[in-house]
Amino acid sequence: MITLDQLPLNTSGKVSRIKESPVKAKLTDMGILEGREINVLFKAPLGDPIAISMGDYVLSVRKKEAESIEISTED
Repeated sequence: MITLDQLPLNTSGKVSRIKESPVKAKLTDMGILEGREINVLFKAPLGDPIAISMGDYVLSVRKKEAESIEISTED
């Protein structure tokens, strides 16, 4: 299990868990839910922000927020 900030570019995975944090409600409001497929589109040179696609839309999350999202890359 890795976190979203560790997921390489152009790689997809499924959200397995969002760790308890002050931004958990914000992330779920943005549509980041357990079981959701996420693909990393872009990472800024210093790793912040990270652009991800989910379904038919693109989101930008901060590295600190991405660290609280656990990703499963296995099917």
